[in-house]
Amino acid sequence: MLWGSILLWIIGLFILYVVIFTAVKDGIDKSQVGQLIRTNYGMKDQVVTVSDEEIEKEIEEEFKNQK
Repeated sequence: MLWGSILLWIIGLFILYVVIFTAVKDGIDKSQVGQLIRTNYGMKDQVVTVSDEEIEKEIEEEFKNQK
């Protein structure tokens, strides 16, 4: 009985989290400030990926330049 109650609380809190997260995100995206930020700074989902080899190569070049 106790585990069922705890499980229902967890499920309820997760559903509440999803509803609030979606509402806030949707509200910000549709607001004037959200649209202004999107037009001035571009999409926020753009992520630059850099490989480990590129990072190591850049560090080695900086280390060689310091000598």
